[in-house]
Amino acid sequence: MQDRYRVAFIQSCWHKDIVDQFRVSFDRRLRKLEQDAVHIDFFEAPGVIEIPLLANRCANSCAYDIIVVCGLVVDHGIYRHEFVAQSVLDTIMGVQMNTNTPVIYGILTPQDFLSDGREEFFYQHFAVKGEEAAEACAKTIQNLALVAAA
Repeated sequence: MQDRYRVAFIQSCWHKDIVDQFRVSFDRRLRKLEQDAVHIDFFEAPGVIEIPLLANRCANSCAYDIIVVCGLVVDHGIYRHEFVAQSVLDTIMGVQMNTNTPVIYGILTPQDFLSDGREEFFYQHFAVKGEEAAEACAKTIQNLALVAAA
């Protein structure tokens, strides 16, 4: 069994104040679950569209056991955000399958972000999702250890 797992955490900077809640709660929860068994390197991408390339480079570096991505794709009425969200998801799945590196996916695409009170809702929601991602990451670490021991 591996003593320490390396995690690349990549977040977008659009709506950074909201997305930061995911990072903070993820970091806190994973360190509580895994204590000293993980080392996390934090990366920031300008937006979600830049995340797949950075994730691919992290995976191909062979320096990371797990990659975590998070961001927010918002419909501001300028473009069809569904296409951006789907493209990013498809590409991240390709990174995961082509490099054999697990990716915990936390890029959210709300249907109603612009209504009154929604920014505050997502501020809180990203904190919850960060904790859930940490639990998924901890489970993935357990699974990687089981596979390595088999």
